[in-house]
Amino acid sequence: MELLIYLVILVGFILFSTIKVIREYERAVVFRLGRLIGFKGPGLIILVPFIDKMVRVSLRTVTLDVAPQDVITKDNVSIKVNAVVYFRVVYPDKAIVAIENYLYATDQIAQTTLRSILGQSDLDDLLAERDKINIQLQQIIDEHTEPWGIKVTAVEVKQIDLPLEMQRAMAKQAQAERERRAKIINAEGELQAAAKLREAAEQIAVEPVALQLRFLQTVADIATEKNSTILFPIPIDLLTPLLKNNSSFDENKIEEVKKIISSFKQKDS
Repeated sequence: MELLIYLVILVGFILFSTIKVIREYERAVVFRLGRLIGFKGPGLIILVPFIDKMVRVSLRTVTLDVAPQDVITKDNVSIKVNAVVYFRVVYPDKAIVAIENYLYATDQIAQTTLRSILGQSDLDDLLAERDKINIQLQQIIDEHTEPWGIKVTAVEVKQIDLPLEMQRAMAKQAQAERERRAKIINAEGELQAAAKLREAAEQIAVEPVALQLRFLQTVADIATEKNSTILFPIPIDLLTPLLKNNSSFDENKIEEVKKIISSFKQKDS
């Protein structure tokens, strides 16, 4: 009876070590007496007991968060940059045989490439052309990881931390740029307004009646306001005869005008 129990346990152990189930997103890299014979899966696979050894490898895309790196740009600005790398295993056998730890190796090559590429670029290029830098990083990292059976699908620079002095300088630069644009817009508006005023003056010069109508409209606008004093402008045409005939403007007439003005003052008082 005990022998039967031991036999059942031995058979169960052999079946457990022989029959393996590999998931859809996994592959089994099989070694037979230490020699690579390939990879199997997905589904049910059978191994030779005590001879075959299996290593599971996931084929899903891995999201690798690259630690922040201190970088000195081409224009001697010290920044701190972190990134994220998306990659997946394409050839499981190479990922196990060609490199000891492909996760750690990919992380290290991503860090060194990040410092190298960003150190060759100016700060303005890093801020304005981040897409081009991401593509360049992806291509270089993928070239290094291709012999390991790893495909790098994307690299994204997540954040660029600038020194406080550089942030203040960039804020001043942005403010100066906004002020410059505001002055340009104001100047363009003044130029357009001057052009419209010139067109209006030309129209009024063609039709003198338009000036009188404008005068009456101005008087009507003033009358609607609650003003205690109203100034009526005198058209220059009324003074033209006086300016042309200065001889008639003698002292007697000046005295008459003064009397008339004084009489108006007495009525107002």
